[in-house]
Amino acid sequence: MIEELKGFDEEIPKWDIALAALAKEEYEKTGRGLGVEDFKRLAGKHSIRFDDIMVTMFELVINDEWSYEDAAGSLRPIERDEVNNLYVGGRLREQDVKQYTGRWRPAN
Repeated sequence: MIEELKGFDEEIPKWDIALAALAKEEYEKTGRGLGVEDFKRLAGKHSIRFDDIMVTMFELVINDEWSYEDAAGSLRPIERDEVNNLYVGGRLREQDVKQYTGRWRPAN
């Protein structure tokens, strides 16, 4: 089995691909950028932990797959250290991301 994996060059994504697909589907359905309230609603609707979907969204921005626009509509990068500093009790909570009042969009 290990021998079969040698030379396997496909990189494993740093985010949950199912959650990324769910977010993209929601973006396409709504036709607008998604905010924390959308992720909270999706988490409840699909029985997903809120922090799992937020971690996925942060990873997508860090890896230039999605972009984040602040409340004023300006693109704002999100850095790994910034995300790491959000973890207070081991999991992201809604109050940990309250400053993210902008919108996430797929990078085109």
